Amino acid sequence: MTDRDTPLPPDDLARRLTEVFDLVGPLYRRVQRKVEQAAPLEGLSVGVRAVLVMLLEHGPMTVPQMGRAQSLSRQFVQRMVNDAAARGLVESIPNPAHQRSSLIRLTADGRAVITTATARESALLRQVGGDLTDADLTACVRVLRQMLELFDHVDVN
Repeated sequence: MTDRDTPLPPDDLARRLTEVFDLVGPLYRRVQRKVEQAAPLEGLSVGVRAVLVMLLEHGPMTVPQMGRAQSLSRQFVQRMVNDAAARGLVESIPNPAHQRSSLIRLTADGRAVITTATARESALLRQVGGDLTDADLTACVRVLRQMLELFDHVDVN
């Protein structure tokens, strides 16, 4: 086992994770701007896109389920669902598990729009260089997932 394979002491770990935070913020904002610049192509805001991707990946969901999955307020998700519904991209259907909380599902138009948007994004992501390996990306996802889990379970007060 090399030094690079040895778990970091807490102070070193915190310093390295700060490097990750310092990159994730600008990356998120740049991607958000690119998605919004492409909005005229599909007419999607970042929020509506997130709703459509969730429904594409997970099938029909309630607004509260989507909010929890994305750590967003139910009110914000509801606004995004309303925007998507106004464009005919999603529709409400009865929820057999809960009378008052309808399920939201993609319409055929919604599926076509998000499929087109994600295909265009995938074409862009194929241009990422750096000879990245599956192991690199597995490690990246593992780190980000652990960071998310920490902030789901820790009180920062």
